[in-house]
Amino acid sequence: MRHNKSYRKLGRDSAHRMSMLNNLSKSIIESGKIDTTLHRAKELKSYVEKLVTLGRTDSVHNRRLAFAKLRSRDLVKKLFNEVSPKYLERMGGYTRLVKTGTRKGDGAKTARLEFI
Repeated sequence: MRHNKSYRKLGRDSAHRMSMLNNLSKSIIESGKIDTTLHRAKELKSYVEKLVTLGRTDSVHNRRLAFAKLRSRDLVKKLFNEVSPKYLERMGGYTRLVKTGTRKGDGAKTARLEFI
């Protein structure tokens, strides 16, 4: 049973999983959309939405928290100046998950995660 299990392990240890989520979140902030497997996209959705919520309130503390995740000044600047201001009136749900079928090589379900 999966009672009280709050995240997907994705077949990786915790350091690898966090590194993967950080890299995927960098990619989606840079380009606005990303194609990946369905389970990665579902896990990434909550991770990115927390970053966008953080970016809605521009303060030094929030910028430092975002920098701890993104590790790039340019991406933090883009998050706070371009991405998050679009969602000031929105209470949540900043991303859209679109299922795109299966991957040809291994049959994994794929999805596109994009900003609304």
